[in-house]
Amino acid sequence: MSTNEQKAAPAKGRKDHFMMAWRVHEFGPPDVMAFEKIDCPQPGPGEVLIRVRAVGVGPWDGWIRAGKSALPQPLPLTLGSDLSGIVESVGPDVRNFATGDEVFGVTNGQFVGAYAEYAIASAKMIAKKPVSLDYNAAASVPVVAVTAWQALFEHGKLAAGQIVIIHGGAGSVGAYAVQLAHRAGIRVVATASAADLAYVRSLGADEAVDYKSEDLEKHLGQADVVIDLVGGRTQDRSFNLLRRGGKLVSAVSQPDQEEAERHGVEAFFFLVEVTGDRLAKIADFIDNGKMRTQVGAVLSLAEARTAHEMLEGILPRPRGKIVLDVPT
Repeated sequence: MSTNEQKAAPAKGRKDHFMMAWRVHEFGPPDVMAFEKIDCPQPGPGEVLIRVRAVGVGPWDGWIRAGKSALPQPLPLTLGSDLSGIVESVGPDVRNFATGDEVFGVTNGQFVGAYAEYAIASAKMIAKKPVSLDYNAAASVPVVAVTAWQALFEHGKLAAGQIVIIHGGAGSVGAYAVQLAHRAGIRVVATASAADLAYVRSLGADEAVDYKSEDLEKHLGQADVVIDLVGGRTQDRSFNLLRRGGKLVSAVSQPDQEEAERHGVEAFFFLVEVTGDRLAKIADFIDNGKMRTQVGAVLSLAEARTAHEMLEGILPRPRGKIVLDVPT
């Protein structure tokens, strides 16, 4: 079971031993989500208890809710991973955080436990909140920004002067990838819908291409790296865009290894690894004005089911990250 489920105990200093949280007792559509009163957890070794001020909602939350997670997810569970808030208490062996610290990050490697008034987080997966961001904006950052960072620099190993093609440049991950690559002196070609081309250019893309057009064909064999944030046919087309020796990096699905070998490129899928060190780098970029965030819809914690209906396309959603604001 997740840390939150294992360690249900009163938090030190709290008058109320209970909290509200969004729980899943069976996998399925958004209506399986239940807003329930449960015991408030207590941090164990290497953990902190966070008084949650905001929660980021991502597609992986929907996959977990629907039982489609790439990781085992024993039931029942509390949904959510991205969060920002205030450290309420720390567990044994935690030295780098103290009560009252404003932090952001993710809960744990299972990506659960954040849709709640209080949440347990691994001390290795959080960092001090960017001072220039409020809680809602900070909660929108962790998973998507670190995914972009890892795709570009740790897996793609991109450097100044190289060419990257970013599929889905207007999405939550893509928007950070465009900004980070631009700041690093990398030539950025980004795909997006026609309505988002101006937005992608404003983020720093040297060239913005409507994903429905064939304009990418002029880049055949030119890209050093393709960042795939879309999958499907878009991923299949990406092999032709790479030079021999290039890399196809997907945060969506495992690329075809036979195609990779035929084109003389590397191709791989990765799962994001959020760490305090990576978050600190992202926070520094944000506080120094080198990267901007975009929050789409802000709902209250009690409206988390509505947020998931937006994820599923049942309800319309604006561009940007969905955030749940947690009342104090």
